[in-house]
Amino acid sequence: MNGSSSDVDLLARVAAGERAAFEAFYRRHAGWLVLRLRHRCSDHTLVDDVVQETFLGVWRGGAARYREQGDVTGWLWRIGSRRLVDALRRQSAKERLRQVLARVRGAPAPSAEDLVLRGVEHGDLAGALARLSPELRAVLQATVLDGLTTGEAAVLLGIPPGTVKTRAMRARRQLRQELA
Repeated sequence: MNGSSSDVDLLARVAAGERAAFEAFYRRHAGWLVLRLRHRCSDHTLVDDVVQETFLGVWRGGAARYREQGDVTGWLWRIGSRRLVDALRRQSAKERLRQVLARVRGAPAPSAEDLVLRGVEHGDLAGALARLSPELRAVLQATVLDGLTTGEAAVLLGIPPGTVKTRAMRARRQLRQELA
């Protein structure tokens, strides 16, 4: 196995069913994917499950769907992050709120958004967040809680940067109205 194989070459070989290529691809990318997803979710068990599902998806046909239009790491990140969003959606609102609060408590210097969120009753915040559409919640998660730039959030969510800005504005407006 050539240690200098490109990601595109590895994916082509994975699509052909070559186990050694899959193992090399996994070794090359699993570590950073785990670390990035753990910045979005404090539940390490859930992150590990999502990473496993992501790579199983690549092995079971996902590699064949890669179209060499862009960076392989960006493609893999979109798959993993979307699976994480799906997994988080399946969790209860109470569990999601517990994770958000654990991240906020761990922040050394709270942002303005964190200070506002801390001043709101937890039940009211949970209800207000639950009433946001999934699209608005995803933008808030990426931009406010995860601290991604508009461009990074756009890549992560697979939408244009202008749409990220519009959804963030709509989400903040809706939260202000409900929490006032």
